[in-house]
Amino acid sequence: MADTQAFFDHITSGNTFKGDSITLGAAMLDGETITDALVKVPLKTLNRHGLIAGATGTGKTKTLQVLAENLSEKGVPVLLMDMKGDLSGIAQPSPGHPKIDERHEKIGIPFEAKKFPVEILTLSEQNGVRLRATVSEFGPVLLSRILNVSETQAGIISVIFKYCDDNKLPLLDLKDFKKVLQYSTNEGKAAIAKEYGRISPASTGAILRRVVELEQQGGDLFFGEKSFDTDDLLRVNDEGMGYINIVRLTDIQDRPKLFSTFMLSLLAEIYTTFPEQGDSGRPELVIFIDEAHLIFKEASDALLDQIESIVKLIRSKGVGLYFVTQNPTDVPDEVLSQLGLKVQHALRAFTAKDRKAIKLTAENYPLSDYYKTSEVLTSLGIGEALITALNEKGIPTPLAATMLRAPMSRMDVLEDKELTELIDTSKLANKYNENIDRESAYELLTEKIETAEKEEAIQKAKEEKEAVKQSSSRRTTSRRRRSKQNPFVKALSSPTVIRSVLGILTKLMR
Repeated sequence: MADTQAFFDHITSGNTFKGDSITLGAAMLDGETITDALVKVPLKTLNRHGLIAGATGTGKTKTLQVLAENLSEKGVPVLLMDMKGDLSGIAQPSPGHPKIDERHEKIGIPFEAKKFPVEILTLSEQNGVRLRATVSEFGPVLLSRILNVSETQAGIISVIFKYCDDNKLPLLDLKDFKKVLQYSTNEGKAAIAKEYGRISPASTGAILRRVVELEQQGGDLFFGEKSFDTDDLLRVNDEGMGYINIVRLTDIQDRPKLFSTFMLSLLAEIYTTFPEQGDSGRPELVIFIDEAHLIFKEASDALLDQIESIVKLIRSKGVGLYFVTQNPTDVPDEVLSQLGLKVQHALRAFTAKDRKAIKLTAENYPLSDYYKTSEVLTSLGIGEALITALNEKGIPTPLAATMLRAPMSRMDVLEDKELTELIDTSKLANKYNENIDRESAYELLTEKIETAEKEEAIQKAKEEKEAVKQSSSRRTTSRRRRSKQNPFVKALSSPTVIRSVLGILTKLMR
């Protein structure tokens, strides 16, 4: 019992904060939950990013749900990437269950069923508020990194953007960008070369192929109008609860290019538009990225550098990023080192490679007198996790194997009728779901090309008419020349002479 009491004091003293905090559960020792040994996270440090990791079926999604609910309850808006489609139930209260009551009795906190304000967003043609951005807003640097082009090709993309800016050609969607690429090496080749330098058709062809690849992954749905205003992610309802914005991504799991394009665009827009937060005591927005390995899976070195830079800088805007994945090794070391909160669910050691990964994972956590971390990682049950956070001074809190609290909302998806009703009552759906295709670079250049072709046809017809006129003039001149023959020949060929000759010939024949 002495060890248990010492452990209790160790956990509770390390999780006592002056400011507001979120309770995740109660600490465990030797597989037993220590009631009231509550594991907490200071609200003010939740912009220091985090990781939720663990094998399939260990409870990562429910941990994400618990964090999102508690943030919303504290008035902090949340953005969730829902890859598996099982988070929409947050909009409805939990039906409760005896096992939930039993769990909370062990933890030492009462269970309360509650629903939360939810907004359903979508990148594809699924129902929900459409998320879009224009090519111009994306910019040449991000577009080059997403397309993974060479340095020379990136320079051409910058020239294309500059040409469009100078000539008031709005780049709204991918068809605009493709049209300008084609124009730069055909009809507009001379004009662009004169102002900005020669553009190689081989380079524009390579860029065009990358754009087509992005289109095939659904990029044509993402680029366009009306652009999503990131301020709409910061809404709270009349009761002061932060909205939980859920992006439905169930149909783009096999399109990592679109997902990484969206995430990088969103993070860049937030970093650009959000004001500096300073030490406000609470985050402005918290973003959870489920299946985070999809961002890094096919990312180029340039793209990884961009993500790393944003992760380092965006917390000053009061924004926390939380990566949810199966193994911490899915996240690059440069990003992993920036993560303050770590929630590690169980890992399974089926192979020598798995055991090596578990050993490396254990080294990412603080040393503890109460746990052999590598062994605990393989013995955790569903809804249990190793947790360490940052205290208010930025120091890691004591490592605690934790029995996690249950979500207050439904741990299941909404029915179709419930989902439709939720979307139909959305204030944002009317704002963003109208398809807009205003006059932009595609239409302007198409009109310009058609006008040039008409002028060329008129000029060609004029030249042909002139050529016909000149040819007719030459024939008239030729006839006149032929008529100016030798007088003797002219006399012999006169009608009178011909008739006389014919008359003589007739008489002789008689």
